[in-house]
Amino acid sequence: MDNTYLVRLKAYDARRGHVLRRYTYAGIKFQEERGWYRVEKPVADYLRTVHQLPGDTYSPLAFDVCSESEAKSLDATEADEARVKRSASDELKLSAARPAGTLTTEDLPKASEEKDTRRAKREKD
Repeated sequence: MDNTYLVRLKAYDARRGHVLRRYTYAGIKFQEERGWYRVEKPVADYLRTVHQLPGDTYSPLAFDVCSESEAKSLDATEADEARVKRSASDELKLSAARPAGTLTTEDLPKASEEKDTRRAKREKD
């Protein structure tokens, strides 16, 4: 196992330029939804160079290529980031309310009132 790496196709995110959903190399079909694949070093070395758009060296890289410990660390980090809901046992900061007298959007004039005021002013002039 000394000469193997874990690789995965980066998750689809068009905003970041990650547009590949599957990729085939050396008879191995990589699919993003499948997650990690264990591959030999020559395959991993090639996959380190693959970009999201073929021939475009400025597009993002298509694969995460890691050792087993790096992959576990990456998974743990992503699991923490994906956990949106906070529980009562988490250390929570105080969510302070606005002080009284703070201007809010409700205090602003309505768009229709503002147009009527401008129209009335033009008619006077």
